[in-house]
Amino acid sequence: MALLKVEDLHVYYGSIHAIKGISFEVNEGEVVTLIGANGAGKSSTLNTVAGLLKPKSGSVILNDKSLVGIPAHKIVNEGMALCPEGRRIFQQLSVRENLEMGAYTSDVSRLEEDIDKVYTLFPRLKERYKQIAGTLSGGEQQMLAIGRALMSHPKILMLDEPSMGLAPILVSQIFDIINRLHEQGTTILLVEQNAKMALSVANRGYVLETGRIVTTGTGKELLHNDSVRKAYLGG
Repeated sequence: MALLKVEDLHVYYGSIHAIKGISFEVNEGEVVTLIGANGAGKSSTLNTVAGLLKPKSGSVILNDKSLVGIPAHKIVNEGMALCPEGRRIFQQLSVRENLEMGAYTSDVSRLEEDIDKVYTLFPRLKERYKQIAGTLSGGEQQMLAIGRALMSHPKILMLDEPSMGLAPILVSQIFDIINRLHEQGTTILLVEQNAKMALSVANRGYVLETGRIVTTGTGKELLHNDSVRKAYLGG
């Protein structure tokens, strides 16, 4: 059953038609990835689904409830969390304070339990819980951004370019974490420039080109699709 259903979504930046009638769905427990070149509309799609951009037309349905027109901070209450491109952690706050900020919609009585769960997933954050977040390495900041998003108990976790700017060894660690979250039953919508890694963890994928979905299939099918390989996987 579709947990998230997006239908005929159109998004404009002024006169620029950025998203041109795309439709896709994410079923409960799936990892679904959107891949494509820079400027294809991947981040714009996530930001629209999360309520940060307003669509000109189309629908975004989460758990049979329309999200269009609901402010972004209230969409979190509906069970959606976005881990944004560029991480956007609170640079001046400590690691723990960042996690507390992620829990602002959650039951305060569960705070310590929820923080412990994040520390189990990211032991590095536990070691650095007092450290000012802006002084963490890029990989640690990405871990913190994911941990902060998980604090709201999302029904669906949206990750926007989680491997951006990270060294290859850290990219592998981040994708290991995505795999672990998937095994734990977390539903994930992933936007990722590293198409090979994204398709290797995804149940299904959609290929975006200039605001349109041009190809869809299972992760495996897209990994072996000739046109996808030539365009995004280096042959």
